[in-house]
Amino acid sequence: MTRIAYSSDARADVVRLVDFLAETEPETARATADLISEAVQILPRHPEIGRRVGKELCELVISRGRSGYLALYHFDVRADEALILAIRHQRESGYHQEDL
Repeated sequence: MTRIAYSSDARADVVRLVDFLAETEPETARATADLISEAVQILPRHPEIGRRVGKELCELVISRGRSGYLALYHFDVRADEALILAIRHQRESGYHQEDL
């Protein structure tokens, strides 16, 4: 099975997303990290499930109601590893350039 790893930027993204919600929706904020973590657990069995973004990256759609989150990742076939590079809310404009 494919191994999952999170970059430090992706971990920081989860914290940022949770902190943003904590101000207005504390209960939703508590569930957000779990939602993202549970959604990413599909990658060990289906690492190529994400939609392609460029030549080497994939994007996993994580649904929540009418919107949700996007996890940008790179699947290294040889290492059998999915590296989560960034996570953002679907309504955010995009990933930071250094993540691409």
